[in-house]
Amino acid sequence: MVDDDPGLLRLLTIRLKSEGYEVAACESASQAMLSIPRFRPDVVLTDLRMSETDGIGLLRELQRRYPALPVILLTAHGTIPDAVEATKSGAFAFLTKPIDKEQLLHQLDRALQVSGFAEPNEAWRAGIITRNPVLEERLSKVLQVATTDTPILISGQPGTGKKLLAQAVHNASTRRDQPFTVLSCATASASSLREQLGQDDAEVGNDQAPGTLLLDEVADLDRQQQAQLAEMLEASASHRRLISSTCRDLSAAISKGHFQENLYYRLAVLQVELPPLAQRREDVPLLAAHFLEEPGHTGVRHVLAPEAVELLMRAEWPGNVAQLRSLLHQAAALTAGPVISAGIVQEALGGGSAARLPTFDEAREEFTRTYLSQLLQITRGNVTQAAKLAGRNRTDFYKLLARHQLQPDDYKRR
Repeated sequence: MVDDDPGLLRLLTIRLKSEGYEVAACESASQAMLSIPRFRPDVVLTDLRMSETDGIGLLRELQRRYPALPVILLTAHGTIPDAVEATKSGAFAFLTKPIDKEQLLHQLDRALQVSGFAEPNEAWRAGIITRNPVLEERLSKVLQVATTDTPILISGQPGTGKKLLAQAVHNASTRRDQPFTVLSCATASASSLREQLGQDDAEVGNDQAPGTLLLDEVADLDRQQQAQLAEMLEASASHRRLISSTCRDLSAAISKGHFQENLYYRLAVLQVELPPLAQRREDVPLLAAHFLEEPGHTGVRHVLAPEAVELLMRAEWPGNVAQLRSLLHQAAALTAGPVISAGIVQEALGGGSAARLPTFDEAREEFTRTYLSQLLQITRGNVTQAAKLAGRNRTDFYKLLARHQLQPDDYKRR
């Protein structure tokens, strides 16, 4: 339920809850967009006239992200143009205020019968909580090939969710009703590789779809195992969908002779890199709320104090999402009441001071210095060419170099 009128929002929420509905009340479109991934509604009721983003704007954004989610628009004006625009925009229904209770319940009943929010569009990625545009782009990319047999290599730091993404690809594939198997490459043997690839079973045909195999941390295979795996894949295609994961830089491993290049190209037809949590800090509050709602043994539903959220937002997270989850479970276990304090979070972080985010000016200065350095590298220290690439005159460019203590001669190749 979305309405920027707190009184009406409260009234409609009470009425709907009295009818047995579970309601998430939001006072703005932006609050609704943050609530939807966690609440996963079957239908959205939204006011048409709102100060920030209006109901039509929210409707269009919901259609882009959740095309099967019915949206019912409410308005106190009820003009014909509004009704026409709502209909053309794809609103499920258009109701005028004061809301007739029976009409509202009738439209909700109709909407619930056709709602497809969870299963067709979002269930495949259950557990992946994000509003980060980079991660959303990665999810969109894997979804495009999920129904094919394209081998995927998922890379990323430990704890970023590589196994979770592999499971999501399996969930979105035509093999979703078949087993999802994880083979730890650190402990794999030649026989286990052959068994999991189905090459010890002559009766299994390639036209069958027995599931998906995740080669977890594929770089942990030794050189002999890599060669055996490459030979097996070259001899005959696996009857399983292959997904591989690694926390290492395989390109660097190839250049050092630690990983076979031909195997890499067989496994990485599509490569997807998961961003570390430090590069998706906007997800920390969402992830924290999600982890605190997971079933536990404390018997208390916990929330974070605002100061605690600020600490989490500033932390470095070398262990990424896995570390955040573990820390929150620890903080919840140490908290008797419902509110987890900043002190408890600081203690769980190890007592040290959380990393300070740079100010805007500091970040801009760092970017400018890095940018100027890259220009000088590209032009081998030629200031005229570098200034031209930057769209600045030579005098201004020299001033920038002096301010950031960069010497063109240091970039010239002798």
